[in-house]
Amino acid sequence: MIRRALLLSTALAFGALLAACSDNAGKPAGNAGAGAAQQASPVGVITLKKASFPITTILPGRAETFQTADIRPQVSGLIREIAFKEGGEIKKGDLLYQIEDAPYIAAVEQAKAAISKAQASVPSAESNLDRYQRLVGSGATQIEFETAKTTLLQAKAEVESAKAALSAAQIDLDHTKIIAPFDGVIDQTAYNVGNVVSANQTTALTTIRQLDPIYISLTESSTNLLKLRDAMTAGDIKGADNVAFHLILEDGKEYNQQGKLDMSKQVVSETTGTFIIRVLFPNPDRIVLPGMYVRATVELGAEAGYALPQLATSRDANGRLTAQFISAEGKVETRAFENSSPSNNSWLVTEGIKDGDQLIVSGLQSITSGMPVKPVPMKINDNGVVVAAEQPAAGDAEKPAAK
Repeated sequence: MIRRALLLSTALAFGALLAACSDNAGKPAGNAGAGAAQQASPVGVITLKKASFPITTILPGRAETFQTADIRPQVSGLIREIAFKEGGEIKKGDLLYQIEDAPYIAAVEQAKAAISKAQASVPSAESNLDRYQRLVGSGATQIEFETAKTTLLQAKAEVESAKAALSAAQIDLDHTKIIAPFDGVIDQTAYNVGNVVSANQTTALTTIRQLDPIYISLTESSTNLLKLRDAMTAGDIKGADNVAFHLILEDGKEYNQQGKLDMSKQVVSETTGTFIIRVLFPNPDRIVLPGMYVRATVELGAEAGYALPQLATSRDANGRLTAQFISAEGKVETRAFENSSPSNNSWLVTEGIKDGDQLIVSGLQSITSGMPVKPVPMKINDNGVVVAAEQPAAGDAEKPAAK
């Protein structure tokens, strides 16, 4: 009887437990579930502060040689020597080609002999002129005197003509040595030793390019040209000499030289609405080569505002700049800005932000507007990459108060 009572009480207790489990099925597990639903996601943030930032624009461009020379012979003959290394650097005045000079040396000697011959007739003509001048009216006619005078003038003219011929022969002899007109890098040769070349032929022997300094031709819109002029008028830019140009190479690295405005075309293209700005960059290490596509960052002045890193911004359907901030309630807040200006790797905004606002710069893919988040201090390094903010050293932590 007692055993039957125990079995009955156990069955009733088990049934009550099942009923309780059934009633609680599908309900959150108390405060733990509620806490999980409200858990804030960590996001990287930077704290904004108003400051003066440069107003910049990025222009596409292409590198061009400072000057180029196609080397052609000025006299005809056989190439006797090639004195340069193909693809190497040469200096102004270096010998490039030696054309066979024996015929031209002979021409110089012949011209010198012609001078001597012409000079030999001058004393005789001078003596005749003196004699006829004394005998005019007593033993010589005026016609004979004039003839002697003309003969002397012709003799002197022949001397001058022979000297001119010597100069021409010497110039041709000098042209048998083809020298570099300026410092630069020389191309491969189109002719070899033993080839015959002609004076002023259409085919160049080789080409020299001066690469230091080097030109960068940048393409700019006419709209930005007007902005640049307005900035100059407003005094933000004192003049073209103060415009700073920084070059970004094809590999994304910044070139360590600063460019100077050289000239710009004064005609805007009717098809593209753009014009060309030519900038001169030092190129001592030949890093920039002709034909390279590059980008140039141009500083057009400065303005006070807040710099929003480009990596933390986007554009909405209306083209407005948007960014994610943390609101006073600790939730994601999306803000849109009507006006913004480029400033290096950031967008410069003057309205809609105040000092101390926290801009979300990492973890953007996993958040939505209104979502609770936990800020984690970050910073943007010089390369525009988000990195963790520097933490105080262990020795700098607060020490416990002395007892």
